[in-house]
Amino acid sequence: MAEEHGELEERIITKDQHTKEIDLVNRDPKHINEDVVKVDFEDVIAEPVGTYSFDGVWKTSYTTFTVSKYWCYRLLSAVLGIPLAVIWGFLFALISFCHIWAVVPCIKSYLIEIQCVSRIYSLCIHTFCDPLFEALAKICSNIRVAVRKEI
Repeated sequence: MAEEHGELEERIITKDQHTKEIDLVNRDPKHINEDVVKVDFEDVIAEPVGTYSFDGVWKTSYTTFTVSKYWCYRLLSAVLGIPLAVIWGFLFALISFCHIWAVVPCIKSYLIEIQCVSRIYSLCIHTFCDPLFEALAKICSNIRVAVRKEI
């Protein structure tokens, strides 16, 4: 009974990932574009003291910049947003597919195969090198080093 309930919850959670409500107010909840896209008029155009244009030109420039940036973004997102979303969705699906069906199985296969090679290598080292190094250790264990200071 508990397994069926857990399975049902898992199906509901999976369904909710694809049909969840999106937040139309906070469209960047993870703040991934916080430092990139915040470009205001003052970040691009600035007049130093002593080289001011007419107030009307400055106000009109500000309005033109702000409105054109706003509407160009909206038009570009309306025209290219959905096709680019399809392309990005396809790309990330392709990356996920390759990772799930190619990369991870290759890594797992490699780890299984290298484990066998590792055991054979370890056996060879213990069989051939250990006796040699033990014999060298016994030979060198009788060496005594004395430091004398001569005046």
